[in-house]
Amino acid sequence: MTQMVSAIPGFEQVESFQRDGAVVLRGAFAPWVEILRAGIDRLMADPSPLERSYQPEGSAPFFQDLCNWQRIPEFRDFVERSGVGGIAAALMRAREVRFFHDHVLVKEPGSSVVTPWHQDRPYYCARGPQTVSFWIPLDPVPASCALECVAGSHKWGMDHKPMRFDGTPLYADDDSTPMPDIDANRDAYRILGWDMAPGDAVAFDFGTVHGAAATVGAINRRRVFSARLVGEGATFADRNGKGSPPLAHLTLHDGDPLVGEDFPVLYSVSA
Repeated sequence: MTQMVSAIPGFEQVESFQRDGAVVLRGAFAPWVEILRAGIDRLMADPSPLERSYQPEGSAPFFQDLCNWQRIPEFRDFVERSGVGGIAAALMRAREVRFFHDHVLVKEPGSSVVTPWHQDRPYYCARGPQTVSFWIPLDPVPASCALECVAGSHKWGMDHKPMRFDGTPLYADDDSTPMPDIDANRDAYRILGWDMAPGDAVAFDFGTVHGAAATVGAINRRRVFSARLVGEGATFADRNGKGSPPLAHLTLHDGDPLVGEDFPVLYSVSA
């Protein structure tokens, strides 16, 4: 098959990612838009047991599903042929990159579901010094409905208390610091957000505080394919079955290297 590998980020993009914990990559995955759209169609017709969809009364639905790259051929194609591992390696300044998991998010126009401000790191069953998520819209997304990131929050030196999106704590007896009320004091933060075209990507660290608005008033659905990757030194984090993704079949123990067929190496300097 012909490889459709995207360009490696330049020096300024890498510096922005390292400094701010988030950077926009224009057109990074434009050749993959139609392929990923087809994969989302296939997935929505046959969701996995991990599907997480929300539809508050009077709202358009918000579909989510994750960890489908091994069974959806279009997603596998992207993971194996897009060059996302090389892009991640450049941004993280990593010598080796493993795929962590995929996540599909589809907000229909008129969805009232807000993605509250949070960090991904305390939810994930992986930890490590080098991490990156790619938030890849497959439809035009105005900044008002796109992902927003708090610049530099990956360097705050803490994981804020992880909450379910219904407002309840994820972990019992968790006394970690709650997330500050960013919306009530937006001027105190440098908040990054962009108008985005299909195939653009926001790359952000697992520790970066981020959120997204509802799509009430939007004229387009907002299909997003998200790919999460880790660099060297990543280990398994045992969240007692409450973390994400809930890969119940894994036999790894807390602190074990994050290895196995679920987490293939996508880039290595020795490759």
